[in-house]
Amino acid sequence: MKLIAIAAVAASVALAGCATNQKVATNQLGDEKLSCSEITTQDKNLDELLQKAQHNKGVSGANVAAVLLFWPAAVGNYMDADKAEELVNKRKAVLADLYKSKRCDA
Repeated sequence: MKLIAIAAVAASVALAGCATNQKVATNQLGDEKLSCSEITTQDKNLDELLQKAQHNKGVSGANVAAVLLFWPAAVGNYMDADKAEELVNKRKAVLADLYKSKRCDA
């Protein structure tokens, strides 16, 4: 009975340690209608998402618990954060091209 209770606690801690990252679409409907200020705002918001994804890849209490109790959860956290980071960088490139094509620098 004690072993079942310990396993249940370990499983719930491991599942709680799983971090999910917000994913963004590289191209979005209405991109061509964005104003220069809207492009800048989206880019700043993407910086925040990128920081969160990078944090989830690093050493955190949740990741340490996941490694100690259920290492596949830590691998999943890292891969999820890596994918989110990749999508953010692709979206930022799309916004940079759009910013340039709209001559927002001028």
